[in-house]
Amino acid sequence: MFTIIRDLARQNMEFLCGLLLFAVIVGFVVLSYFSPYGATDIYLLPPDMPPDGEYWLGTTSRGQDVFWQLTTALRNTLFFGIGVAFLSRIISLVVGLVAGYAGGTVDRVLMAINDSVMVIPQFPLLILFYFVLKDSMTWTVLIVIMASLGWSYDARLIRSVAIGLKSRPFTTQSVYSGMTMRKILVEEHLPYVLPIVFATTMNNMIWSIGMEITLSVLGFTDIETPTMGMMIYWANAHSALISGIWWWVAAPVAVIVILFLALFLLSMSMNEYNDPRSRLNRMGS
Repeated sequence: MFTIIRDLARQNMEFLCGLLLFAVIVGFVVLSYFSPYGATDIYLLPPDMPPDGEYWLGTTSRGQDVFWQLTTALRNTLFFGIGVAFLSRIISLVVGLVAGYAGGTVDRVLMAINDSVMVIPQFPLLILFYFVLKDSMTWTVLIVIMASLGWSYDARLIRSVAIGLKSRPFTTQSVYSGMTMRKILVEEHLPYVLPIVFATTMNNMIWSIGMEITLSVLGFTDIETPTMGMMIYWANAHSALISGIWWWVAAPVAVIVILFLALFLLSMSMNEYNDPRSRLNRMGS
């Protein structure tokens, strides 16, 4: 994987730009651990102060420093996206690899479940979960729910690759050498699908973060936990744009755009890398 990242950084400008933008995001996340204010502290500073030398991005109507609140909110949002992507990648890998290799009844059952999850309307279901589990809807619960809904498309993609790998000579040789199904999938097939997993991870993070922002802006999450969506929620609740406190909205929106752009560039460049013809063109062959 590190070899792939090195080659992409050398040959693909989109990947390098995405990597640099993502490094900026990581820098903000690291800064959040040095914040002089608590994550939920309010009315500590003069409210509605515009950006200046003391408050780089101004303050909110709740007496919070926008810059430091932004670093904490970005950390929570990014960790949320990573958590959803990690759990959903595990599910998609298990379902896709097992279905593609086993075939037959196992494949039909797993794909029936996969297609059922695929057609579920996700946003209305998440709102329903919020009202049903309102008193116990923590961020951990929301991560598990969204991961349970976000694996189906990628599992079908991994299955299509696994079907091709099943007929390869090295798979036949592994079977004859006495390797178990688990060892074949982990040691032989998994390395071939890792570039696809990386690309789909970026796409899944875009989806999950976008969904979190949407739910938070509408107030369907824990409104006391700072995230990118919750910053916009509180700004809207205090009519920030109408009151002329534009920096309260502009800062999170700008960072969200940078985050989405970084993930999109990484995903697009990895998808191009997975296409042998595009990869050869990049290499000048």
